[in-house]
Amino acid sequence: MEFSWLTLIAAFGGGLFGAAIGALPSFIFTGFTVLVGVAIAFAGSDYDFLTNVAFGPVFGPHIGFAGGAAAAAFAARRGTLDSGGRDIATGLAGLGDPAPLLVGGAFGVLGYLIQYFLMSVLNLGSLTDAIALTVFISAIIVRLVFGKTGLFGSLDDDSRRRGRFNPGGDRAWVAYQQGWGQAAVIGLGVGAFSAFLAISVAQANPDLAPAGAVIGFGITAASLIFLQFGATIPVTHHMALPAAVAAGVAAPLGIGPALIIGILGGILGAIVGELASRLFLIHGDTHIDPPATAIWIMTSVFLIGALIFG
Repeated sequence: MEFSWLTLIAAFGGGLFGAAIGALPSFIFTGFTVLVGVAIAFAGSDYDFLTNVAFGPVFGPHIGFAGGAAAAAFAARRGTLDSGGRDIATGLAGLGDPAPLLVGGAFGVLGYLIQYFLMSVLNLGSLTDAIALTVFISAIIVRLVFGKTGLFGSLDDDSRRRGRFNPGGDRAWVAYQQGWGQAAVIGLGVGAFSAFLAISVAQANPDLAPAGAVIGFGITAASLIFLQFGATIPVTHHMALPAAVAAGVAAPLGIGPALIIGILGGILGAIVGELASRLFLIHGDTHIDPPATAIWIMTSVFLIGALIFG
């Protein structure tokens, strides 16, 4: 990854736009642009739409989503966002206050710089998902700078009685998928189709394998448009992407084992996402994203595991 001043400036715009429309709407655009980028890659275009738009300074989650989440936390701390610093659905342009938008732009720049450091200085690109890890690091910075509850949040009396890892009331992430069995079953299904897509594309044309690996992610991210409008849609991109990564690293074992390991990736992504929500999110006052946390952890597990076991 080469440093680019042009991309850095664009990242400011992407972070500001993410704040203006809201972190979740920005991420939904990530999903749709991933699908567009896959189609463009399949068509043989020389322009890398996936890198420059979907995962770049326009809608890269480490820029647009992270910028929107940071801006929401800032606005809540400032007292202008009544719904609180965990609100990732509200477009902050509606506040009529340019300060949160500028904070979003600043965290868009920070997201680009963190990703560059992870990729080009630490050389972690082959060991983890640097974008998801950047989202996680950015969110930790936001919690420590704008939050009041500490990194792991603070427990109220009801939470102490239930225990930190038992959600309830308003201390929950996605209530209808938080049961361990429910999450695992959803992960099984999402893992199955995402792994299948990754495997089938790689079989048809190995050069298109990177595009095939993100089809499931694009579908699941785009599906969140229904969640934005209040439907009971599960959050599943942290199941889809580890499944595709797992299937990819297991490809030398054959189609059947790769599919099974991909399904396992989907299930584990679901469980790690739930754990992350209970550790970082539900007791805090800013948004530390459970899916991004699960994606970088599970991607690291499968990539490092592939290096260790060959």
